[in-house]
Amino acid sequence: MAENEGFSGAVDGGVRTLLRIEGLILLIVAVAFYERIAGGWGLFALLILAPDLSFAGYLLGSRIGALAYNTAHSTVGPLALAAVGIALDHRLALALALIWLAHIGFDRALGYGLKHAQGFIFTHLGRIGRSSKES
Repeated sequence: MAENEGFSGAVDGGVRTLLRIEGLILLIVAVAFYERIAGGWGLFALLILAPDLSFAGYLLGSRIGALAYNTAHSTVGPLALAAVGIALDHRLALALALIWLAHIGFDRALGYGLKHAQGFIFTHLGRIGRSSKES
């Protein structure tokens, strides 16, 4: 049996579609609120891909890579940052949180889910990349 052949740590069908739609809505809402607070599109463009720096964790192996990726791509961090931004009336913190949420929403809408330790291609939304077509 090939390594990870029986991988089943992902949703499929209607649940997968619902989660991708949820990601798209997260993207739209985050961008709408960002526009509403007039965060500045230069900052947005500069930071929209910043969470993907977490890919560097894969240089240390798939477990650490998945942990780094999931930490940067979970809504927990940006929602906590947004709460702090709102509570302290700190517009920059709120702007950063909205950019972060927009990135997560964009990734989810495209089908890039949280990673499993088996490897980069194994996500909660299913396999990604060429091997996803072969399954």
